[in-house]
Amino acid sequence: MHSHSIAPLFFTLLRILFLLNGGYVRADESRSLAAENPFTPKASLLRYWNKEIRNNLPKSQFLLSKVSPMSAVDAAGFSKLATQNSLNTQLPAFCSTAKLFCFPDLSPSLEKHDKDSNFAVYQNKNFSNYGNGRTGGLDSFKNYSDGVNVPLDSFRRYSRNAVGHSDKFANYAPDSNVVDQSFNTYGTGATGGVGEFKIYNEEVNVPNLRFTTYADDGNGRAHSFSTYTENANAGSENFVSYGKNGNGVPNEFIGYGESSNVMGSGFSNYGETGNGANDTFKSYGTNGNVPENTFRNYGAGGNSGSDSFANYRDQANVGDDSFESYGKKSNAETINFANYGKSFNEGTDKFSGYGQDSQGQHIGFKIYGINNTFKEYAKHGVTFAKYTNLSSSDGTQKKVSGSLVNKWVEPGKFFRESMVKKGTVMPMPDIRDKMPIRSFLPRTITSKLPFSTSKISELKRIFHAGDNSSLESIISDAISECERAPSAGETKRCVGSAEDLIDFVTSVLGRNVVVRTTENVNGSKENIMIGSVTGINGGKITKSVSCHQSLYPYLLYYCHSVPKVRVYEADILDPKSKSKINHGVAICHIDTSAWGPTHGAFLALGSGPGRIEVCHWIFENDMTWTVADE
Repeated sequence: MHSHSIAPLFFTLLRILFLLNGGYVRADESRSLAAENPFTPKASLLRYWNKEIRNNLPKSQFLLSKVSPMSAVDAAGFSKLATQNSLNTQLPAFCSTAKLFCFPDLSPSLEKHDKDSNFAVYQNKNFSNYGNGRTGGLDSFKNYSDGVNVPLDSFRRYSRNAVGHSDKFANYAPDSNVVDQSFNTYGTGATGGVGEFKIYNEEVNVPNLRFTTYADDGNGRAHSFSTYTENANAGSENFVSYGKNGNGVPNEFIGYGESSNVMGSGFSNYGETGNGANDTFKSYGTNGNVPENTFRNYGAGGNSGSDSFANYRDQANVGDDSFESYGKKSNAETINFANYGKSFNEGTDKFSGYGQDSQGQHIGFKIYGINNTFKEYAKHGVTFAKYTNLSSSDGTQKKVSGSLVNKWVEPGKFFRESMVKKGTVMPMPDIRDKMPIRSFLPRTITSKLPFSTSKISELKRIFHAGDNSSLESIISDAISECERAPSAGETKRCVGSAEDLIDFVTSVLGRNVVVRTTENVNGSKENIMIGSVTGINGGKITKSVSCHQSLYPYLLYYCHSVPKVRVYEADILDPKSKSKINHGVAICHIDTSAWGPTHGAFLALGSGPGRIEVCHWIFENDMTWTVADE
């Protein structure tokens, strides 16, 4: 039989198969299916769609683009490995073929770099013995991991026991996404020289930064950080054993975590048992949103040191800070906080063992905020110059200025329903998807992979996630959010395959459904004009299922349905030329009574839970499903 006679027969068999499954096949879709290997993930999804969704509408190209690109052979092979619990043995090939987000397995580099080095453009490297024992000289890194998606950098024993050696990092990993970087035994035992970081991880997304045994046992070596994680989003920073047992070591942080969003910082054993330390923090966490800062054993047992915090968490929003054993058992220590925590929306500050059992210390606070707890602090040598807050004389909260709101909530991220009308000019937030590009896995594979907090160790083995690594945190955070109990009136499910997505949507909305998403990212971070507006379900309150990406190795959506929403589609125009540049989908939450009072929507729009409706755009690669209009 000739090949040209096989196609019509194959086409007929496929059509019969789909109709027997209760599906509906358009003629143009049938032709494309005939050309598609029937065992690929895409072909499998098309069959499932026809079986489960009952309407005559075209398939969503948006959703089809998320399907695994694996061939039929690859899908079968990796499914078999998953069944055998052996995917970890072929992880690099699996990640590449299935288009997943995985960290590269970096082998250690034992290069000593015993001569001056200048790296102009550098990324994804494991330095295990860099600059050890160097005498004099300078190593510099420029544009290190600049704009990289998922940079993974590791420095071990960096400049250890060096004498008079200087290290400079300029523009380290700016504009990067999902950053995992660690410095272990950085400058330990070094004498003299300078360690300098400028523009460290500026405007990065989901960083996990770790400095362990940083400058321990150093002698007269100066370290400085300028603009450390400024404008960063949703991550963590940890300094463990920083400057421990140092002698005359000046450390300076300028612009630490300024204007960052939901950032956690941890300093453990910072300057512990140091001699003559001089530590300065300027503009620490200023204008931050929900910062979480922890200082433990900070300056404990120090001798004749000086620690200074200027503008600590000034104008920050909420957040929690904890200082434990700060300057405890120190000798002749000088510690000053100027303008501590004078926030618009106060968080919680806890000081335990502050300056306790110390001798000859001088501790001063100026312009100190509210909601603070002091336990076991020194009864002598502590001065509170001005204990204030931002409350009005009548006890009501002062209104935050618009410029400060914009530091925490991007203009246009939330808006009122009255603005969704033709002719409105309004700012559009950055709706671009900043997560790593990933694809769904076919259900034949996801059904064989664990997905629960009790199976974290198994998931770490499969995806090669080390202990306390970014990937471990990413996996754990995603699963914890998925396992969280639904809020009042919410129906939720996390889905890692397109088949699971269809199952959840149809269980909530029925089989006559359509998926909607914003067409492109044009207009992001600019003013836009609203063109023609269409209210879904005639503009009435309707049911919908919205799905938002979660960061995970494969494409994972957090899908949920909440009560009392209205959904709109609107043409988005250039306000100057009036030409159409985008077609957006907006969802308006009519009932906000279950939202927290510190939700960004209320910071941006005023009011509080249950008092106003709140609208937002569906961002790139997110979606909302509704019943199809017939």
